[in-house]
Amino acid sequence: MDLFEFIRSITIVPVIRGATVDNIIPIGLALQQGGIPIMEITMETRGALYALEKAVLELEEMVVGAGTVIDSETAQRVIEVGAQFIVSPSFSVDVIQIAKKRKIFSVAGGLTPTEIVAAFQCGADMIKVFPASTFGPKYIQQIKEPLPHIPLMVTGGINEETICEYIKAGVDAVGIGNSLVNTRRLLNDRELQEITRRALTLTTITRKGYTL
Repeated sequence: MDLFEFIRSITIVPVIRGATVDNIIPIGLALQQGGIPIMEITMETRGALYALEKAVLELEEMVVGAGTVIDSETAQRVIEVGAQFIVSPSFSVDVIQIAKKRKIFSVAGGLTPTEIVAAFQCGADMIKVFPASTFGPKYIQQIKEPLPHIPLMVTGGINEETICEYIKAGVDAVGIGNSLVNTRRLLNDRELQEITRRALTLTTITRKGYTL
């Protein structure tokens, strides 16, 4: 199975903000136990690159990608430490081209139809619509009607109550941040168990197609 089909089959891509070398392995293991063997580690926080490298090395059964990649320098760095996919909140031709050259799966940001089409034509494998909750599932449905061939991921404010509406609207993947993993909380055993529980709940929802 290629990475595109893998992401579609899992549907949920946890977005980990505030990742560190100390918390990323427990978070990854908690997600795996909850049936989600993939995560996006965002690069806007200090030390995130080292967390990404550690996750790639130690979580052998986890697909690990880099998020908030907005420039070519960051793209080069995350690829060098082993990122398997790159996610951007914006549309950067340079980032897409570097990913294509290195054969790395690229998710470029786009909000308007013009941005979405332009990013896809430049070679992005999937387009991330962000912030999704500001516009809602109806907006996604309207985008998909004339552009059914463009794979979409939605991110921003999505949770257990809203995820199915986006899936019904036609998205291929859903990025979920603080409602699944919030690194500002104390990541003790209880919270890690909660991450696993929330992951299990989300996977059940996406597979059965309803809100619990």
